[in-house]
Parts: sequence; C-alpha cells; structure tokens
Amino acid sequence: RFVASGVGLVPPVVSLRLSCEASGYNLEHYHIGWFCQAPGKGREGVSRITVIGTTRNIDSVNGRFDISRDNAKSTVFLQMNSLKPEDTAMYYCATVTGEDEIRPLLGRFTPWGPGTQVTVSS
Repeated sequence: RFVASGVGLVPPVVSLRLSCEASGYNLEHYHIGWFCQAPGKGREGVSRITVIGTTRNIDSVNGRFDISRDNAKSTVFLQMNSLKPEDTAMYYCATVTGEDEIRPLLGRFTPWGPGTQVTVSS
C-alpha cells in the first residue's frame, strides 16, 4: 500500500512536508526519489536519497528542499522550504537508480500512488 500525503495550497515562502509511505515493503534496499510534473511540462527528478542516506537535489531546489527517509516506517519525506510559484506541480515518489542524475530505476517510472498536488500561489 502506498500513501502520499502533504497536500498543499500554500502561499510562497511557506514550508510543506510531503511524505510517501510504502507499507508492507522493505525500503532499506532501495534508492528513492521525488519527481514533479508541472502542468504542460514533462516529469522531472527533484531529489533522491540512496540506501546509505546520500542525498542529491536538482539546482532549482538546492538549499530549499531536503529529502529524508525512515526505513523503519517505510516512509520517505520531502521537506519543502521557501516555496515558490514555480514549485507548483504534482509530486511523486518512486525508486531511482541512485546516480547523480535522478532517474527511475530500470528506466521505468513507477510512482507510489497517485501523487500529491502542491500549489504555491499568492
């Protein structure tokens, strides 16, 4: 069962924390990433965390977003700070390769659940 939470319609500069739970799965063997897709745009890898906790963000969110994981709870988080209107998108989590470029594992994007809409608007 996959559950994503952290729905947000927030004004700019506010923080939001997204979570993605994969109950019944052992996440400790997987690199996990967050992806976003804005209206009319393609999907983009945003942040990823490896099995040993190494993190990487794309430049546009570096210093503002922070990915973390709690393997005991089979949950991955995305702390989103200093939100901007351009962060507006549907956000998904999925397994990734663990490389610097944030890509779906085996080239196959398999999101955990329907995603979480984040809308940043003043």
